[in-house]
Amino acid sequence: MKQCRSLLWMALLTVVATIFPIAPLPAAQALWTGPAPTKRHAAFYLKDGDRVVFYGDSITEQHLYTTYIESYCVTRFPKKHFTFVNSGWGGDRVTGGGGGPIDVRLQRDVLAYKPTVVTICLGMNDGGYRPFDPDLYATYVGGYRHILDTLLRELPGVRITLLTPPAFDDVTRAPGFPGGYNATLLAYGEAVRELGREYGLVVADTNTPLIALLDRAETRDKELAPKIIPDRVHPAPGGHLAMAAAVLKAWNAPDTVADIEIDAGSGQIVRQEDTHLSDLHAAPTGVRFTHTDGALPWPLDRDPNKNPEMALALQLTDDEPALDHFILAVTHLQDGSYTLRVDGHDVGIFSSADLQHGIDLAALPDLPSNRQAQEVLSLTRQHNQLHFRRWREVQVPHTTNGTVDAATQHTLDDLDAQAAEAVRKQHAAAQPVSHQVELVHT
Repeated sequence: MKQCRSLLWMALLTVVATIFPIAPLPAAQALWTGPAPTKRHAAFYLKDGDRVVFYGDSITEQHLYTTYIESYCVTRFPKKHFTFVNSGWGGDRVTGGGGGPIDVRLQRDVLAYKPTVVTICLGMNDGGYRPFDPDLYATYVGGYRHILDTLLRELPGVRITLLTPPAFDDVTRAPGFPGGYNATLLAYGEAVRELGREYGLVVADTNTPLIALLDRAETRDKELAPKIIPDRVHPAPGGHLAMAAAVLKAWNAPDTVADIEIDAGSGQIVRQEDTHLSDLHAAPTGVRFTHTDGALPWPLDRDPNKNPEMALALQLTDDEPALDHFILAVTHLQDGSYTLRVDGHDVGIFSSADLQHGIDLAALPDLPSNRQAQEVLSLTRQHNQLHFRRWREVQVPHTTNGTVDAATQHTLDDLDAQAAEAVRKQHAAAQPVSHQVELVHT
């Protein structure tokens, strides 16, 4: 079945490219969008002071992949200031939708914020949930060009990231027609890649990692796999993790929170990457030190009881090691078990063999740094909820001919102030603090 889907997709892309060619750029300008390397040394895509608008349809409006991207940026770069606005509207196409025609949407929901960075995630609705339709495809390509031309004309210097249309789940359920709807989305994704090359933009492939996750999950857990995209369109948190990771990898996101290695035999620090160690006391029977990291772990919805598909996604993808490398390794300890104690609280028990190999601190929910990062995630959601209320519940329904009355303006100003305060608290909560760590032989 998978081979059949692949052959159908390749045939479809051949037809699309023949009927609706998009002129490629010279090879030297082609954009690499493959898997991220283990280490990324080039500069991160976002710059201090950037204003980011996430533009898209209901998948963007879910405030999941966008929240994970935002919380990553805030926790990984706590000394920098970024602004994030979610302008996703359910049902949108490149021509617009429930929020108005595309030019209304762009002016009110993108240009008004004067962003320096815009991400675009459109296409799920544009294909019509049917087999490939050349007329719908032509509308998509033409409408996408109009969006890009408008943004580049009205926002000189803006940096745009294009997301391929995410996956429609034809993996855990039978396709509704030969080839399935995801084959249509793959054709649209190829158009996005070509537009990225033509305009010299960053492209993040969100479809491929989602399909790969579904394939692996279907093999691992047939009952849980369909919950990654419960309605075949809108991913659950585990699916949005794959989308967020795809964007962050395309943005050259750094992989390391902190990386610590201590030789308990010699009492020496072997490695301290993106952290500073002090007051080290190390011996084969135990270790004690203070560390101050330069960042916090990436806060995600890890609770396996609430989001079991997230736990599965973390097991089946490389997103954790590729974007949240937070390792403590201690070699030459005496054989046995050791309690990891941070700031006087026990957070786990590990064998000397585990510690020699290295333990993943990002996976420990009781770690103080993880609890701090979760507070950042909560504040990220708070300011996004306030903005959504301001935009969708007050601004849009109470604006007439571009103006609002005094009472409405007062409400808008109040919500803006509340959102700004939430952002201030978010930034403050992201500042790393020192922690005292002990490994005690048990």
